[in-house]
Amino acid sequence: MKMTPPAESTAVMETRLAHEVHRAAGTLLAEAALSPSVPLGALAHLRDFLVVNLRHHHESEDDDLWPRIVATAPAVAHELQSLSEEHERLDAALDQLAAVALNGGGTDGDSSGTARPRTDHDGASDATVRTALHAAAVTVRDTVHDHLAHEEPVLFPALRDHVTPAQWADFSQRVIATTPPVAGHLMVGFLDEVGTPAEVELVLSGLPEPVRLLVPAMRLQAAADLGVLRGAGA
Repeated sequence: MKMTPPAESTAVMETRLAHEVHRAAGTLLAEAALSPSVPLGALAHLRDFLVVNLRHHHESEDDDLWPRIVATAPAVAHELQSLSEEHERLDAALDQLAAVALNGGGTDGDSSGTARPRTDHDGASDATVRTALHAAAVTVRDTVHDHLAHEEPVLFPALRDHVTPAQWADFSQRVIATTPPVAGHLMVGFLDEVGTPAEVELVLSGLPEPVRLLVPAMRLQAAADLGVLRGAGA
């Protein structure tokens, strides 16, 4: 089947999809946290995926993408600095989310990508843990939605006007190479939900060949896990 390629630039398209994944993952975690039918282990995997990927995303922007843009367009430096300050507030919300102790086999990932076993939830009741997770997830969800509403009107034009395709390709490969391997199959699942087949194919084409060979299995695992998180079959 022939697929129509995306009309917008690759930089804008890939950034838009990443943002939509973050919106979708944060919303799902907030909604699933209070559902008794969703195992805490499944919530832990989604929470850790969200925390690690959001941190990596905004750190890549602050440390790599923003300097590339400012080198060509110094006039946008102030706006990008304001966005970085919002990233700091998001970090505080992510710290609170990561601190909710969940059992069930989740892992705790930090911004360096180190994953370590998460301890039990100190004897707290299931309902108490879910309430704490829900509250922290709602804060992250709302912070992400508000931040992206500020960021996209600044970033999308900057990507179109001040980042060349070669610069974006280099940045994108750096992001892929440094993304922590925490529940990576969920990224494939969320991409399938927020993007068109052509967009998703373009994004996944940047993966290393050994990882691309695993995409069909990752897609199946993501469908199963997202079904559990949404209470399918409960």
